[in-house]
Amino acid sequence: MIINKVINNNVLSIHDENNREIVLMGKGIGFQKKVGDEVAEDKIEKKFVLDSEDEVGKFSELIEMIPHNYLNLSVDIISYAQQVMSKRLSPSIYISLTDHINFLLERSTKGELFENPLFNEIKSFYPSEYLVGEKALELIESEAGIKLPQDEAASIALHFVIAEYNMGMSDTVNATTMIRECISIVEKELGIKLDELGLHCSRFITHLKFFAQRMFAGELLDNQDQEFLDMIINKYPKEYDMSEKISQFVQSKYGYDIPKEEKVYLAVYIKRIQPHIEI
Repeated sequence: MIINKVINNNVLSIHDENNREIVLMGKGIGFQKKVGDEVAEDKIEKKFVLDSEDEVGKFSELIEMIPHNYLNLSVDIISYAQQVMSKRLSPSIYISLTDHINFLLERSTKGELFENPLFNEIKSFYPSEYLVGEKALELIESEAGIKLPQDEAASIALHFVIAEYNMGMSDTVNATTMIRECISIVEKELGIKLDELGLHCSRFITHLKFFAQRMFAGELLDNQDQEFLDMIINKYPKEYDMSEKISQFVQSKYGYDIPKEEKVYLAVYIKRIQPHIEI
């Protein structure tokens, strides 16, 4: 392994056989090393992939500004997330989470922590990511000796939602808010309270997550055979009416026109939750 960039005494990067940027961490792994030198493989403690040299540059700039143990914390949290979530995460999580932890602990020492207005939504809609957030608080308390409120578990979880769905922070917050609003519309129309932990409601929420992802990415579905769509509309008129109300609300608040195909899929999922609720 040949060194591509020495970031500091404990961090460097290499190119692998697929020309990916691999960051290697270990005590003294970069000490008195230069580009082109061989990596001391016995000093490698942790490694991860970044998408590009640009990300390596941002990462290098960030870790020059923060305590080294914050980077270790971030890598440990991400390793735990990869075990729990079993989903591909954008490599940018190494930058965003490390930066967040640094900023979070700075605010904590100044007594500037705030409530997360989406705490309940994040905990309910993203249970695996929230579990990672809770583990992160444990690791932070163990490493930094700072006990943080549960709201911060939700804030950390949001970074994993972003890394999982490849959306920006603003779109992720809007998507989470929109899911809550869609559920509220359905609850009002059906006159019931949905069990968000139940299997069928969980599937509905999963559909709403991907619906929101497609919407904010400008990739809404609009290709299905019209005859098939009309058949579903005729079969589930009440549910399609509810999906129309959701679509009108989304268009009014977020400015997106919802295609017929997306409305039909919403109607199908609304129908699926109804036999499994207590009225």
